[in-house]
Amino acid sequence: MTKLLIVEDEPLVQIGIRSMLNWTELGIEICGIAKDGVQGLEFIEKYGPKIVITDIKMPRMNGLELMKACRERFGKLPAFLILTSYEEFQFLKEAMKYQVIEYLIKLELNQEDLTAAIKKALQSVEETEEGNPNLTVSTVMVTQPFYDKFFIKLLFNLFENEKQERIQANELNLEFNASSYAVSHCEIVEYTPMWKSPDKNRLLSLYSSTIQMIQKIAKKYITCYAASLDTKHFSIIFCLDEAQGKNYKEIISEVLDKTCSMVHNYFNVTILSSIGSPCHNPLHISEAYQDARQIFSSVTAEKPVLFYEDLRTDKFSKNIFNMSLFRNDIKKAFEEFDTDTLTSVFNQISNIFHAHQAHYLQSIDAASNILYLAISLLPDGEETVADIFREETDGYRSLYKQANVDQVTGWLLFFRDGLCNVLMEQKKNYKNHIVTNVKKYIELHINEKLTLNDVSSVFGISPNYLSQLFKKYNDAGFSEYITQRKIAKAKVLMADSNLKLYEIADRLGFESSFYFSKVFKKVEGCSPRDYIQVKMKI
Repeated sequence: MTKLLIVEDEPLVQIGIRSMLNWTELGIEICGIAKDGVQGLEFIEKYGPKIVITDIKMPRMNGLELMKACRERFGKLPAFLILTSYEEFQFLKEAMKYQVIEYLIKLELNQEDLTAAIKKALQSVEETEEGNPNLTVSTVMVTQPFYDKFFIKLLFNLFENEKQERIQANELNLEFNASSYAVSHCEIVEYTPMWKSPDKNRLLSLYSSTIQMIQKIAKKYITCYAASLDTKHFSIIFCLDEAQGKNYKEIISEVLDKTCSMVHNYFNVTILSSIGSPCHNPLHISEAYQDARQIFSSVTAEKPVLFYEDLRTDKFSKNIFNMSLFRNDIKKAFEEFDTDTLTSVFNQISNIFHAHQAHYLQSIDAASNILYLAISLLPDGEETVADIFREETDGYRSLYKQANVDQVTGWLLFFRDGLCNVLMEQKKNYKNHIVTNVKKYIELHINEKLTLNDVSSVFGISPNYLSQLFKKYNDAGFSEYITQRKIAKAKVLMADSNLKLYEIADRLGFESSFYFSKVFKKVEGCSPRDYIQVKMKI
C-alpha cells in the first residue's frame, strides 16, 4: 500500500477527500490528516508518505513552504497534489518549481479528477523509486491500522501486561493519564430510504466519514479517542478529569447529543450508544467496554444513549462467554497464523454455544468479539474477513441476521474454515513481513537502547516468538542484527562528523564508550581509533 497524507485546514474538505474514493482499491493507505504545513512536515517525517495532497493557503506554514522544505530534506519524494481555489492561481507558477503532479480546484473536485490525479501521482512515485531504490525508510508504527489494533487490544484485554500497553501507547503518541475513563459501544444506523439500492463502496464511505466526523467534533468538547471496530460499529473512550468524573453521565450525554445531532444533519444517520461504568486504570477499559456491550441490546432510537448504571444489573444474566479465557490462544492464532489453535478455540466456543441455547444475545456478542479481533489483528484484516463472506449479501455483518444460537454457531464455523484457508496461504509471507517491519523499526530507532522485550511489545508479539522469527527469516539473530546496525551507523558518524567516540557511543545508546569500543572491535576486528586512522590514511 502506498501511503498518502492529507494537509488541509478545513474539516469538511478533509472528510470530502477521504470519503470520495475507495482508497484501498487504488492501493492507497491514508496515513494521516494534518491541519497545517507545520504539522504536515512533522507527519511526513514520521509516516514517510509517498504522496501528499496539500492546500496552498494554510496557517503557520503554507503549502508552498511545505513543498520547499520537503524538497530540501527528502528530495524527489513525496509527490505533491495541490488543492487550490480560483483566487490562488497566482501561487501556481511558484509551485511548479517543486514538481507538482497536479492542481485540483476545491469547488470543482470530483471523483474522476481525483482518481486521475492519484493515478498520475502513483506513476510518478513508481518512476522515481525505480531511479532511486535507496529512499529513506518510513516508520511502520504510527499508521491507522496500528492505531485501530491498539484499541482493539485495549478494548478486548489482549495486552500481556501494563508495560506492553504503555510502550505501544507511547509509540502512537497516545496519552492515558486521566483520572477516569468511560467507554461506549456505538452503532451507525443509516436510513434505508436513502439506500434503496445500496452500493457497498458508498456505504463504506458513509461509515468511514461518519466516524471521522464524530471524532473531530467530540474532541472539541472533551478529551477522547474513537476507534473503529468494523464498518458499522465503533467505540469512544472518554478521558475524564476529576471534576468530569463526578458528572460523567451529564457531560457525556451532552457531548453525544451535540456530536450525533451534527452528524445526523450532515450524513442523515443515527448513532446508538451504550456506556459502561467508569474505570480508573487504562487496563480496566476492557471491563467498562464489556459493560457497554452487555446493555447495548436495550438501546433504542427513542433512547439512543444508555448508561450501564441506569439499568438494573440483575436484568442481565451472567455472561457465560468469558472471552478472556481464550485471550492468549486467540492472540497466538491470529499473530502466528496458527490454524490448529484457531480451530481448537472456535470449536470450544461452538460447544459452549450448543450447551447454552438460551443465551442467544451473548452468543452474538461472543461471535462479534472474535470478528473484531480478526479484523484488527490480521494484516489487511478488513479485506481478509470481507473476502471470506463475499458471497453473503450483507458480508460479515450477516452475523447480526442469525436468528438463534444454532445459526450463530453455523456462521462461526463457516468463519473458522475461511480463516484457516487464508492463514495457511499467508503464513510464510506474514512471518517474513513481521521481520521486515521490525528491521525498519530498528533502523528508525537505532539511536535508542533496543531490547528484545521492548521491541516485541511494540509489535504486540512475545519476545520468544520474535527471536524465533529473526533466526528463521534473517541472516543474524535479533541482538546480533541490532549490533551490526549500530556499528554500521557508528562508522557513518565517524566518517561524516566531528563527534568524539564517547559522543557516538552515547548517541547510539551504548552504556559507555568502553563497551562501545569492545563491541566495535568484536564486529570489525579493530578498535574504533584504529578504524579512524586507517580511514584517514585512505
